[in-house]
Amino acid sequence: MAKPSLPLSKKIIFSLGQLGWALTSYAPGMLLVYFYLPPDSAAGQTFPARIYQGYVLGILTIIGLAYGVGRLFDAVTDPLIAGLSDRSKAKMGRRRLFLAISVLPFALTSILIFTPPAAGQSPINSVWVFAFVIIFYWFMTMYVTPYFAFMSELGHTPDERLQLSTLISITWAVGTAIGTQVFAIKGAFEAGGMSATAAFQVTIALFAGIGFLFMLLPIIFIDEQKYGDGHANDQKIIASLKEALGNRDFRYFTISDLAYWVALTFASTGLVYYVTILLGLEEAFTSTLQILMYLVSFLFYVPTNLIAKKTGKKRLVLVAFIFFIIVYTYIIFLGKLPLAAQVQGYLVVLLMGIPLAIFGILPNAIIGDIAEADAITTGRHKNAIFYGTRTFMSKMGQMIGGLVFPSLLLLGSTPGNDIGIRLTGAAAIVFIVIGMVMFTLYDEQKILETLKKKRS
Repeated sequence: MAKPSLPLSKKIIFSLGQLGWALTSYAPGMLLVYFYLPPDSAAGQTFPARIYQGYVLGILTIIGLAYGVGRLFDAVTDPLIAGLSDRSKAKMGRRRLFLAISVLPFALTSILIFTPPAAGQSPINSVWVFAFVIIFYWFMTMYVTPYFAFMSELGHTPDERLQLSTLISITWAVGTAIGTQVFAIKGAFEAGGMSATAAFQVTIALFAGIGFLFMLLPIIFIDEQKYGDGHANDQKIIASLKEALGNRDFRYFTISDLAYWVALTFASTGLVYYVTILLGLEEAFTSTLQILMYLVSFLFYVPTNLIAKKTGKKRLVLVAFIFFIIVYTYIIFLGKLPLAAQVQGYLVVLLMGIPLAIFGILPNAIIGDIAEADAITTGRHKNAIFYGTRTFMSKMGQMIGGLVFPSLLLLGSTPGNDIGIRLTGAAAIVFIVIGMVMFTLYDEQKILETLKKKRS
């Protein structure tokens, strides 16, 4: 018997879970390098050194390795959690069970990453950050991978999945936009007498607490058995993974996605360096630019949805890749253009908002289409494996970005020697071009024809 469509009110409730995990994961994903390898501006370092700041193994850094190892562990566990969720037959729902188990430790560990036990630079702090980064990503994966699979099963048609994907893109942007205000909130606490470190840690704790409450909503209010169009998959995890990777269109999509995430990691991690070093502006201006970037992105959410329905998702994603090449080319020359520094900063976010809207909405809807078409073809429903493998590749991209970015910084990241920061833009362009070429090989028409046959 066909499951009823999820009412709009419950779609909104479900999408608020995305806001929660986006806010909770913002600091560990975006600010790890900032906290442990802070910008060295004219005013000095923002935070005291807690771990060794120089090169290890010739070209890497301690914090780069911690970030990379965490992302690698996160990526490897994605298919594992996905397979376990696909195979689960829990009464409360195979997706909700994983969300319920992970939500509290996910929030707590996002705080603990930034509370190293030793006051100064110490090997103990290095061990601490490595350990809690790994633990954090384990519980994040337990929440996020089943959450995306849940989304695919709550949307019973391509249009429903596109609507849900749009809603969770909006709430992701809201959660991330709140996260970008970390510098402004930190500054307000500092104005009240807190040290920079304490102000930052209190801000992160607030993010985790708010995020925890929002992450509870889908667990409490969405009846998976009533609305979810899912079927337990008895296939073994490795076999499911091999079958998913054997899907030609999915394989090209995920390689493209990996390249995109490398480039995006450069931008998200690097914005505070672009503002303070290349443009010579105050750190708090970073928050202004980030909130503006997501507001611009919001403006393009509805047009993205409408255009994707008319022209298809593939064409719009290729347009987004081209926009990213323009943005990163512009970043290379920041601070050297005949424009006021603030104007140069505003132009970055105005250009970035368009591709962020496209990439924020369409990839999740594309994966949902691929997963459903695969289920029609093979007779096996493994939505979580597809989303888990996609997040595996995206996190591999973030891992590569997290490893490379600090190493480039050490080539020059001060007002008098900024070559390392500028090289992050050039490196991002290389990855974007690779991603665009791979995405041209995705056969959207074949996927849509398979889905059409099912409906007819």
